[in-house]
Amino acid sequence: MSDDARPQDPDAPIELPIDGVLDLHTFQPRQVKDLVLDYLAACREKGILGVRIIHGKGIGNLRRTVHALLAKHPDVVSFSLAGEVLGGWGATMVHLRPPPSPKGTCDLDPTL
Repeated sequence: MSDDARPQDPDAPIELPIDGVLDLHTFQPRQVKDLVLDYLAACREKGILGVRIIHGKGIGNLRRTVHALLAKHPDVVSFSLAGEVLGGWGATMVHLRPPPSPKGTCDLDPTL
C-alpha cells in the first residue's frame, strides 16, 4: 500500500502557517479549543497581533465557542466580527496584547 493510500490519523499534528489567518473549516469541533489557543500564542510569539479566525456562518455554534475562548483569554485585547470584505459574521478579528519586552529592555518611547 502506498503512503497516499493509507488513511491519515485524525489526531496527527498538522503544521499550519502562522500568518495571522486561522481557518477552522477543516478541523473537528473537539480540536478547536487547543487549536485556537495554540495559534494565538504562536502568532503573538511571531509579533502578529492582528488575527482573523474563520469559523464560518452556519448556525453559530463554532463562532460562540471561539468567542467564549477569546473572552477569557488574558492576551486578547479585543475581538469583533470581521467586516464584510474579510468574512462578515463568518470570521472574527482578534487584537492581541504585545508580548512583554525581553528583560533589560524598556517599553518606553526613546523620543520622550
